[in-house]
Amino acid sequence: MTIRALSLPPTDAEIDAWTAVLAAARAVDLPTAPPPARTEVAGRLSVTPARGRAALWAADGGAGVAALLLFTDEANAHTAFLDVLAVRPDARRRGLGRALWEQVRAELLAQGRTSVLTLVDLGGPGERFAQALGFENVLPMAWYEQDVTRQPQAAAGSPAPVAPGYELHAWHGLVPDDWAGPLATAHGAMEDAPMGDIDEKIETWTPQRLHAAHQLILDRGGEITTVAAVTGAGEVAAYTELVLPDPAGPRALQYDTVVAPAHRGHGLGRAVKLHMLDLARDRYPGLRLIATTVADENTAMRAVNERLGYRPARPAAYYQLSL
Repeated sequence: MTIRALSLPPTDAEIDAWTAVLAAARAVDLPTAPPPARTEVAGRLSVTPARGRAALWAADGGAGVAALLLFTDEANAHTAFLDVLAVRPDARRRGLGRALWEQVRAELLAQGRTSVLTLVDLGGPGERFAQALGFENVLPMAWYEQDVTRQPQAAAGSPAPVAPGYELHAWHGLVPDDWAGPLATAHGAMEDAPMGDIDEKIETWTPQRLHAAHQLILDRGGEITTVAAVTGAGEVAAYTELVLPDPAGPRALQYDTVVAPAHRGHGLGRAVKLHMLDLARDRYPGLRLIATTVADENTAMRAVNERLGYRPARPAAYYQLSL
């Protein structure tokens, strides 16, 4: 078996082969989940975040693939994220997964990394493989999904209700410069979100980092919409972000939903999510499902999501290995 490093960015043929591996693995491991969209796969392989450097490997014959993100910001130069390690089902139990991992591990050690993190669906081959390699569960969570077609829609022209003293604003694509600062400040409230024992350090949010994060989604071929509850003084009290990795696909991802500590208890998390849902259905008539992850210990957000119609889909966790 031969494993080779891919060119950066990969060729169209390499992207097609990578997509085929992920589709075959998902069909067996997560048969109820939609197949991966080529637009999303191509974007993730071709456009690396500004704060990271990608390393990609593929087995000859399209039997398996692996993707590693090596952080380049100073605060996280000690760690990395294993984004993908997948083997086609008909090629499993032949040592290919272990061989791909050895390529990843060698790169981690060569770059002086002392830990690596990955997101694992629980109860399947991914969890068993991670545990066999010595990874440990550092943040239990779950995927939750909302069937958009089953949720009531607000009357045309009627925005979602919001507490007195707040207004709802929405931006598609990059947030205007005037609001990038207040929104970056609101992102800072994520620092009290459950993080378990994850080694990765949270960077300070700035308007520049905010725009870079949103631009990455656009550069990868996706779309993002931000809804915020704002005060008359120009403060962002709460916000939520919805991302379509493939704008033509039926599935969206709910990214961060944050309520600043001083504004909690006014139903703002629910208000921004309701408004987001109505905007998304109008803009994307083919949208059928919104998925999100929530840490098990984040009881407040789990309660908000349950009231909005999100239902548990499958358990997951961040697994981490110390090298």
